[in-house]
Amino acid sequence: MTYVKLHRFITSEMRMSQVYQPVMLMELLKNNGEASVKQIAQAILNKDPTQIEYFSDIVKNMVGKVLTQNRGFTQKSGETYSLIGASELSKVEVNELIELCKTAISEFEAKRGDTVWQHRRRGHRPISGSIRYEVLSRAKFKCELCGISADEKNIEVDHIFPKSLGGKDDLSNYQALCYSCNAAKRNTDDTDFRVFKTMYEERVEKCLFCDVQTIDRKRIVAENSLAYAIRDGFPVTEGHTLFIPKRHTIDYFGLVPAEVSAINQLMEAQRKFLLESDPTIGGFNIGMNCGEIAGQSVWHCHVHLIPRRKGDVEFPKGGVRHVIPYKGNYEDLR
Repeated sequence: MTYVKLHRFITSEMRMSQVYQPVMLMELLKNNGEASVKQIAQAILNKDPTQIEYFSDIVKNMVGKVLTQNRGFTQKSGETYSLIGASELSKVEVNELIELCKTAISEFEAKRGDTVWQHRRRGHRPISGSIRYEVLSRAKFKCELCGISADEKNIEVDHIFPKSLGGKDDLSNYQALCYSCNAAKRNTDDTDFRVFKTMYEERVEKCLFCDVQTIDRKRIVAENSLAYAIRDGFPVTEGHTLFIPKRHTIDYFGLVPAEVSAINQLMEAQRKFLLESDPTIGGFNIGMNCGEIAGQSVWHCHVHLIPRRKGDVEFPKGGVRHVIPYKGNYEDLR
């Protein structure tokens, strides 16, 4: 009876979004029907090529370089490392050196405790499938740092502002990162994370857009962990909205990728809101002024979203090209 039920489940009823179910069943079947959580987890790990790729990068770019280039104990040919002088070692010497390595590992683990692998731990409640899908969909299933596609590398959902420093479990604080970028980010130690936190909290006294966040918050129409939105005080058209990083930085070129992502999230949400609340809107101009020569007058980065309606100007063709008079209609310039 058990065989029939399992056969039917595996062949026709099992719905898979990953290999976890059959891997767990295999582990139980191979061990007389019992397996610990760690055994099952190890079996899943053995099936995960991203882990092999991750630690292959560690071997080639970190430990392999130290032992080969810096110390000269190993050499590399293609994808194979060899220990220089290995043939000179007796079996007793080999065993003694292995024991010394084990002792070094034990002493290191005893000294560092749980922090040894803390950068690899999730440490939080799992992100639901629906939230994960929304974050990845928003990122077009690409890493928001390096841009690689989910077809090429596993994409993970990461906290933009670290959970350990008070980052929130909400959509505004999630980003999509490939496992390599996410692992590199998590490798940052506590000191660097404190710098990371301090950077995002940078404000400048008497800066218009820094002050909005504390003394004029009623102007804020939307915000997330790293950015906020307000209606322009001198709107070009009705609904003209500004998107501003909370951190004080001069212009768009001072933003880090996480801030660009945060601004884009707010902009997409406000675009949707404006379209739903005003059916006369037929398009948008998006722009920013970077530098005095380009017209910047407030020295805190801000991105303009300007709704456009039919007939709001006589000749709309050329759009942002009209920042230079008579350059909008480029066909007349040929």
